[in-house]
Amino acid sequence: MALGVTPLGEQIEAALSGDRRSLARLLSRIEEGELLGLPEVMPWTLGVTGPPGVGKSTLIGKLVEYWADNGEKVAVLAVDPSSPRSGGALLADRMRMDSADSGDAVFFRSLATRGHPGGVSHLLSPMADLLCYCGWSRIIIETVGSGQAETRIVAFADRVLMVDGPDRGDIIQAEKAGIIELADIIAVNKSDKPGARRAADSIRSSLELGNDKNRPEVHLVSAHNSSGVEELVVAIEKCSSPDWRNRLRITERLLSIWDSRLIMSDGLDDVLDDLETGSITLDEALDRLLS
Repeated sequence: MALGVTPLGEQIEAALSGDRRSLARLLSRIEEGELLGLPEVMPWTLGVTGPPGVGKSTLIGKLVEYWADNGEKVAVLAVDPSSPRSGGALLADRMRMDSADSGDAVFFRSLATRGHPGGVSHLLSPMADLLCYCGWSRIIIETVGSGQAETRIVAFADRVLMVDGPDRGDIIQAEKAGIIELADIIAVNKSDKPGARRAADSIRSSLELGNDKNRPEVHLVSAHNSSGVEELVVAIEKCSSPDWRNRLRITERLLSIWDSRLIMSDGLDDVLDDLETGSITLDEALDRLLS
């Protein structure tokens, strides 16, 4: 496919040559809903999810460091919760991972959820395609860690890593939300803290109660001292999603596009105003948005 000598084509060529500013601008164009018309690619993607406060960002930094040191080009798409007023990303994860975003081998992009259900947007797929097309061999998607909505990560990542801490309460919440069933690998972070090994054993016991023969491996790691990080990377590289997840992935992508179209509808604010005053029903609101 000839991209042509156009501002878009020039930006793509510059991004292919390693220009980060052009790559960032292309990602912004995708965020704004523009289609870039790139050739089909098969990006390598890892979704990282888990409750807040368990050290996801710190552990991702260690994974990034390991891959970069071993010759991979690593891009991180960190989905931040949006400011309820501005709609912009709060950038907390960006601040925690600044040390990882250095050198030519690492690229970081923080994304706002913009009120999107599931904490992730269907725009992640074309973003991952762009990064892959521009030579990024490992693409990590970090979710906001907001409970049951995190299950939508399966729509955008080929493999899912769930990170948890020594607190058994976090594990129980993950089990209730169904996230633990979708994980390909589970990492209990902060293995240098009391209770980590007990938490890992408890997760393994919970998984053994299920009928799934392809149970995820449970790893003890410490992002603080890098213990277990290399073993975790090896396991991530080897794992692949089960066949039954393909239909779930398609379903979640379809729902994500549906959600995005409703949220981005030009008449959404007017419909919400009418719903708030009680002048229309939910069914009537939906009919207006879809008309």
